[in-house]
Amino acid sequence: MLGQVLKEARSKAGLTQEQLAFKAGVDRTYLSELENDRKSPTLAMLFRIAETLGVSASALVARTERLMKRR
Repeated sequence: MLGQVLKEARSKAGLTQEQLAFKAGVDRTYLSELENDRKSPTLAMLFRIAETLGVSASALVARTERLMKRR
């Protein structure tokens, strides 16, 4: 679920995975694993990615929570 939210936020920011990974200082393959829900970020990593995307980590978590409630 969080992966879908991250991907949507990245797309809305107009960034490719490569661009976001570079700006956030993470490997692109790690970012791909996050977006495909194969890995879960640490809280520190979530804050770093959120800041890079220009959104709050709490907004990303809230969106994820809403998606989970729909299922």
